[in-house]
Amino acid sequence: MLYTLFYSPGAASMAVHWMLIELEVPFETVLVDIDQSQQRNPDYLRLNPSGRVPTLVIDGAPYGESVALMLLLAERHPGSGLVPEPNSPKRAEWLQLTLYIANTLMPAMRDWLYAAKDGNPDGAAAVKALAQKRISLVWDDFEARLEDGRPYLMGNTFGVVDMLAIMLMRWSRNMPCNAIEWPRLRAYIDQVCARSSFGDLCDREGLPAWPA
Repeated sequence: MLYTLFYSPGAASMAVHWMLIELEVPFETVLVDIDQSQQRNPDYLRLNPSGRVPTLVIDGAPYGESVALMLLLAERHPGSGLVPEPNSPKRAEWLQLTLYIANTLMPAMRDWLYAAKDGNPDGAAAVKALAQKRISLVWDDFEARLEDGRPYLMGNTFGVVDMLAIMLMRWSRNMPCNAIEWPRLRAYIDQVCARSSFGDLCDREGLPAWPA
């Protein structure tokens, strides 16, 4: 198996990069400098016509969409413990939570971050206000989920949903709905970010320590 990850530090590629580290599989990385608009480079667009990161080249074939890539990696590496196995009692809950993050949280994050760029700048403030409300409701849901003292969102086992959630919580660090303002989320973030794999990820991507 040969993997090449095209990534930008801290972007949507971050969770895929983290998963590759957790899987302890050999992989290569190629930096896509978004500040220099390298995602619009014709060579990159041939791999990912949407001009976004991540792109994961698997045995020579390119694929995109971070959540889809993580599900694909889980299928290619069964027994990793990062997702419940198909016959596990936790499988249905995991599918529900993964799609909740993908369909509710990730679009709201993009709306907040790119309201003026993706739509009419005149309406950006209203779009951001609605996105902030939607993000805050997800943090409320996660806060309630952690009320029973579980260490991870799925219970006692770290996995894909945690990597996705932490990536998106990090995105909120400059938002009015900063995830660290929720007390149980802050404890959860501190615990998950203490994992050696997260430290390795930040070192590889040149990211500052978070949370401060």
